[in-house]
Amino acid sequence: MIRSRSRFALLLAGTAVCIATACASTPTQKSAGEQIDDTVLTAQVKAALVGDPVTKARSIDVEVFKGRVQLNGFVDTAAERSQATAVAGRVSGVSAVDNNLKLKGAERTAGAVVDDATISGSVKAKLAEDKRTKAHQINVETRNGVVLLAGFVTSAAERSAATEVAATVAGVKSVDNKIALK
Repeated sequence: MIRSRSRFALLLAGTAVCIATACASTPTQKSAGEQIDDTVLTAQVKAALVGDPVTKARSIDVEVFKGRVQLNGFVDTAAERSQATAVAGRVSGVSAVDNNLKLKGAERTAGAVVDDATISGSVKAKLAEDKRTKAHQINVETRNGVVLLAGFVTSAAERSAATEVAATVAGVKSVDNKIALK
Protein backbone atom coordinates (compact mmCIF):
# COMPACT_ATOMS: atom_id res chain seq x y z
CA MET A 1 0.00 0.00 0.00
CA ILE A 2 2.80 2.43 0.91
CA ARG A 3 4.68 1.53 -2.30
CA SER A 4 1.52 2.20 -4.27
CA ARG A 5 1.13 5.66 -2.75
CA SER A 6 4.80 6.46 -3.33
CA ARG A 7 4.53 5.47 -6.98
CA PHE A 8 1.36 7.51 -7.35
CA ALA A 9 3.06 10.56 -5.76
CA LEU A 10 6.06 10.18 -8.07
CA LEU A 11 3.80 9.79 -11.08
CA LEU A 12 1.81 12.86 -10.07
CA ALA A 13 4.99 14.91 -9.52
CA GLY A 14 6.41 13.78 -12.86
CA THR A 15 3.21 14.69 -14.66
CA ALA A 16 3.21 18.14 -13.05
CA VAL A 17 6.80 18.74 -14.18
CA CYS A 18 5.96 17.63 -17.74
CA ILE A 19 2.92 19.89 -17.90
CA ALA A 20 4.83 22.87 -16.52
CA THR A 21 7.64 22.32 -19.01
CA ALA A 22 5.25 21.98 -21.94
CA CYS A 23 3.51 25.23 -21.03
CA ALA A 24 6.70 27.21 -20.50
CA SER A 25 7.71 29.97 -22.85
CA THR A 26 11.19 30.53 -24.27
CA PRO A 27 12.49 33.60 -26.08
CA THR A 28 11.85 31.93 -29.47
CA GLN A 29 8.83 29.76 -28.67
CA LYS A 30 5.43 30.60 -27.29
CA SER A 31 3.71 28.87 -24.43
CA ALA A 32 0.24 27.47 -25.07
CA GLY A 33 -1.26 30.54 -23.42
CA GLU A 34 0.82 32.92 -25.52
CA GLN A 35 -0.20 31.04 -28.67
CA ILE A 36 -3.85 31.52 -27.77
CA ASP A 37 -3.26 35.18 -26.88
CA ASP A 38 -1.56 35.81 -30.24
CA THR A 39 -4.33 34.03 -32.12
CA VAL A 40 -6.91 36.20 -30.39
CA LEU A 41 -4.83 39.34 -31.05
CA THR A 42 -4.55 38.43 -34.74
CA ALA A 43 -8.34 38.14 -34.97
CA GLN A 44 -8.87 41.39 -33.07
CA VAL A 45 -6.43 43.33 -35.26
CA LYS A 46 -8.01 41.93 -38.44
CA ALA A 47 -11.49 42.82 -37.15
CA ALA A 48 -10.34 46.34 -36.30
CA LEU A 49 -8.88 46.75 -39.82
CA VAL A 50 -12.13 45.48 -41.37
CA GLY A 51 -14.12 47.96 -39.28
CA ASP A 52 -11.95 50.92 -40.26
CA PRO A 53 -13.19 52.97 -43.25
CA VAL A 54 -9.67 53.84 -44.46
CA THR A 55 -7.98 50.44 -44.41
CA LYS A 56 -8.69 47.60 -46.83
CA ALA A 57 -8.18 44.60 -44.59
CA ARG A 58 -8.10 42.11 -47.47
CA SER A 59 -4.81 43.67 -48.59
CA ILE A 60 -3.19 43.44 -45.16
CA ASP A 61 -1.70 40.28 -43.68
CA VAL A 62 -1.38 40.24 -39.89
CA GLU A 63 1.28 38.19 -38.07
CA VAL A 64 1.67 38.23 -34.27
CA PHE A 65 4.42 36.91 -32.01
CA LYS A 66 4.12 37.50 -28.25
CA GLY A 67 2.02 40.64 -28.76
CA ARG A 68 4.25 42.12 -31.46
CA VAL A 69 2.18 42.71 -34.61
CA GLN A 70 3.48 42.74 -38.16
CA LEU A 71 1.37 44.32 -40.90
CA ASN A 72 2.44 42.96 -44.29
CA GLY A 73 1.31 43.40 -47.87
CA PHE A 74 0.59 46.08 -50.41
CA VAL A 75 -1.87 48.97 -49.93
CA ASP A 76 -3.20 51.77 -52.14
CA THR A 77 -2.20 54.91 -50.22
CA ALA A 78 0.19 56.27 -47.62
CA ALA A 79 -2.88 57.23 -45.55
CA GLU A 80 -4.04 53.60 -45.52
CA ARG A 81 -0.54 52.48 -44.51
CA SER A 82 -0.42 54.97 -41.65
CA GLN A 83 -4.00 54.26 -40.52
CA ALA A 84 -3.32 50.53 -40.37
CA THR A 85 -0.55 51.15 -37.83
CA ALA A 86 -2.81 53.36 -35.73
CA VAL A 87 -5.68 50.86 -35.83
CA ALA A 88 -3.48 47.90 -34.86
CA GLY A 89 -1.80 49.90 -32.11
CA ARG A 90 -5.14 50.65 -30.45
CA VAL A 91 -5.97 46.95 -29.98
CA SER A 92 -5.60 45.96 -26.36
CA GLY A 93 -2.67 43.58 -25.83
CA VAL A 94 -0.59 44.80 -28.78
CA SER A 95 2.90 45.60 -27.51
CA ALA A 96 4.41 46.87 -30.79
CA VAL A 97 3.48 47.27 -34.45
CA ASP A 98 5.91 46.69 -37.33
CA ASN A 99 4.40 48.27 -40.44
CA ASN A 100 5.83 46.42 -43.45
CA LEU A 101 3.11 47.65 -45.80
CA LYS A 102 4.27 48.80 -49.22
CA LEU A 103 2.44 51.08 -51.62
CA LYS A 104 0.98 49.26 -54.63
CA GLY A 105 1.81 51.82 -57.28
CA ALA A 106 0.33 51.47 -60.74
CA GLU A 107 -2.43 48.96 -61.50
CA ARG A 108 -1.31 45.60 -62.84
CA THR A 109 -2.53 43.72 -65.84
CA ALA A 110 -4.12 40.30 -65.38
CA GLY A 111 -0.89 38.78 -66.69
CA ALA A 112 1.18 40.64 -64.09
CA VAL A 113 -1.13 39.42 -61.32
CA VAL A 114 -0.67 35.83 -62.52
CA ASP A 115 3.09 36.33 -62.80
CA ASP A 116 3.27 37.66 -59.24
CA ALA A 117 1.19 34.74 -57.93
CA THR A 118 3.48 32.32 -59.73
CA ILE A 119 6.55 33.99 -58.25
CA SER A 120 5.07 33.86 -54.73
CA GLY A 121 4.26 30.17 -55.16
CA SER A 122 7.75 29.42 -56.45
CA VAL A 123 9.38 31.29 -53.57
CA LYS A 124 7.22 29.41 -51.04
CA ALA A 125 8.13 26.09 -52.66
CA LYS A 126 11.85 26.90 -52.61
CA LEU A 127 11.65 27.99 -48.96
CA ALA A 128 9.94 24.69 -48.13
CA GLU A 129 12.71 22.75 -49.91
CA ASP A 130 15.57 24.62 -48.23
CA LYS A 131 16.69 23.02 -44.96
CA ARG A 132 17.84 26.39 -43.58
CA THR A 133 14.34 27.90 -43.58
CA LYS A 134 10.99 27.10 -42.02
CA ALA A 135 8.61 28.09 -44.79
CA HIS A 136 5.53 27.97 -42.55
CA GLN A 137 6.96 30.89 -40.54
CA ILE A 138 7.56 33.09 -43.59
CA ASN A 139 4.90 35.13 -45.37
CA VAL A 140 5.57 35.74 -49.08
CA GLU A 141 3.83 38.40 -51.15
CA THR A 142 4.81 39.66 -54.58
CA ARG A 143 3.91 42.77 -56.55
CA ASN A 144 5.51 43.61 -59.89
CA GLY A 145 8.32 41.15 -59.23
CA VAL A 146 9.18 42.63 -55.83
CA VAL A 147 9.00 39.92 -53.18
CA LEU A 148 8.07 40.94 -49.64
CA LEU A 149 9.17 38.44 -46.98
CA ALA A 150 7.74 38.80 -43.48
CA GLY A 151 7.08 36.78 -40.35
CA PHE A 152 9.08 35.72 -37.32
CA VAL A 153 12.07 33.34 -37.37
CA THR A 154 14.54 32.16 -34.73
CA SER A 155 17.87 33.20 -36.26
CA ALA A 156 19.59 35.78 -38.42
CA ALA A 157 20.95 32.90 -40.51
CA GLU A 158 17.42 31.73 -41.32
CA ARG A 159 16.39 35.31 -42.17
CA SER A 160 19.38 35.69 -44.48
CA ALA A 161 18.79 32.29 -46.10
CA ALA A 162 15.21 33.29 -46.93
CA THR A 163 16.51 36.30 -48.88
CA GLU A 164 19.05 34.14 -50.72
CA VAL A 165 16.43 31.54 -51.63
CA ALA A 166 13.87 34.10 -52.82
CA ALA A 167 16.43 35.91 -54.98
CA THR A 168 17.10 32.73 -56.99
CA VAL A 169 13.51 32.44 -58.26
CA ALA A 170 12.95 33.41 -61.88
CA GLY A 171 11.09 36.71 -62.26
CA VAL A 172 12.15 38.15 -58.91
CA LYS A 173 13.33 41.72 -59.42
CA SER A 174 14.18 42.37 -55.78
CA VAL A 175 13.58 40.98 -52.30
CA ASP A 176 12.42 43.16 -49.41
CA ASN A 177 13.10 41.12 -46.28
CA LYS A 178 11.01 42.30 -43.32
CA ILE A 179 11.36 39.04 -41.38
CA ALA A 180 11.84 39.74 -37.67
CA LEU A 181 13.74 37.67 -35.15
CA LYS A 182 11.76 36.05 -32.35
